[in-house]
Amino acid sequence: MKPTYKLLTVANGEAGIRDTLRAMSHITKAFKKSPVIRELALKLVSSLPQKKWFSEARKIHAFVRDRIRYVKDIRGVETLQTPVQTLRIGQGDCDDHSILIASLLEAIGHKTRFLAIGFTPQKFTHVFPQVNISNQWITLEATEKWKMGRGPKNIKSMLTQHN
Repeated sequence: MKPTYKLLTVANGEAGIRDTLRAMSHITKAFKKSPVIRELALKLVSSLPQKKWFSEARKIHAFVRDRIRYVKDIRGVETLQTPVQTLRIGQGDCDDHSILIASLLEAIGHKTRFLAIGFTPQKFTHVFPQVNISNQWITLEATEKWKMGRGPKNIKSMLTQHN
């Protein structure tokens, strides 16, 4: 049976976070071409008028935010699921939510990136995706019941990975 998630052995600190972000980007780039992901993205935006990019992002963000339950990783182990696996089980952590949103958006032509953040200097504890619409990066935090554009406050550390 082919694994549908990846157990990562990553370095501590910033180097490990950079490794995780690169792995997330690699999964996103691979799965944006998945028929399952492309078809779901098209289905989610099919009722919208064409070329309403902000509305497309809002629809995909709301789908993941409202349909995928947040659950922590295996204790002490960094795991990354494929977006297809996250859809199948309906659960995942912030990495998995982020990969799913980015894959869906990339499958319909949107540019995305990941932000790893921390609330103390040089310590990273969370990640979320952003989408670029009209040359503006918009936050898509999906582990909280927040509207598109709202993100965590009091961020002290940040790393970015473009997809």
